[in-house]
Amino acid sequence: MKTCIILDDYQGAALGQADWARLAGQVAVSSVRDHLPDEDALAARLAEAEIVVIMRERTRFPASLLHRLPKLRLLVTSGMANAAVDLEAARANGIVVCGTGGSLRPPVELTWGLILALARRIVPENASLRAGGRWQDSVGMDLDGRQLGIVGLGRIGSDVARIGRAFGMRIVAWSPNLTEERAAAAGAVLAASKEALLEGSDVVTIHLVLSASTRGLIGAEALRRMGRHAFLVNTARAPIVEEAALVQALEEGWIAGAGLDVFEIEPLPADHPFRRLPNVLATPHLGYVSERNYRTFFTEGLEDIEAWLAGAPVRTLG
Repeated sequence: MKTCIILDDYQGAALGQADWARLAGQVAVSSVRDHLPDEDALAARLAEAEIVVIMRERTRFPASLLHRLPKLRLLVTSGMANAAVDLEAARANGIVVCGTGGSLRPPVELTWGLILALARRIVPENASLRAGGRWQDSVGMDLDGRQLGIVGLGRIGSDVARIGRAFGMRIVAWSPNLTEERAAAAGAVLAASKEALLEGSDVVTIHLVLSASTRGLIGAEALRRMGRHAFLVNTARAPIVEEAALVQALEEGWIAGAGLDVFEIEPLPADHPFRRLPNVLATPHLGYVSERNYRTFFTEGLEDIEAWLAGAPVRTLG
């Protein structure tokens, strides 16, 4: 009997999202709800597992960890890319890595949830109402007629732009390789520069892939270019924005606030400034966490395991 461990099952949802009984007699499946950030703890917990299922980039699998898991033969990740897995080291250790499908719509919807909540101060107004505080304590920002600056106009950014147009916003976009034609196709105007987008936008939302060229793309100088009334939203990858600079910007009021779903360290440490700053609306990396996506992740993850057991792996990565 082989052993399969599902990591970072925070909600305890994994075992109910697929028909794992199909593996009865072949694989014993269990899930771990707590995050194990320490490599020693991970190596000990996974020592007997031939199969491990992981959720996107919640847990890193560098070469140092993979070398300590001699029994591991199949690593299944949600999505068809995972920068937290060293694919070369996996191959060197005889580990097959497989992915799954998934929808890009949930991150788009969460992005707009953050934008709307920031603009209309939904969370603090709700907290005040529940606490018996003042009846109406703020004046919200109108989105109609405002400028939405989108940094990264791929599939997610383009969908964000489409919804922004429905709110009557002016859509301006920028990324290192974006052309006027591609921007126009998404209903956006190409900004003359990153700086021009930051200076003119009331809401800036980030939808880039993390790479060497995008790491630290939004630093102190960039944040100082934004208006004091403006909001920054990041549902992409945390390192695209320099964390220390963003904390300073929020503490000193360079910008009005930030909506964040991604963080340098996850789960976010209990003493992190993002947990206490009143102008931060933070969610625990919920971008892809939806019923439909979870069904896809775990159903196709089960299919990956069955195909591997049959000697014909599918959706292999690397």
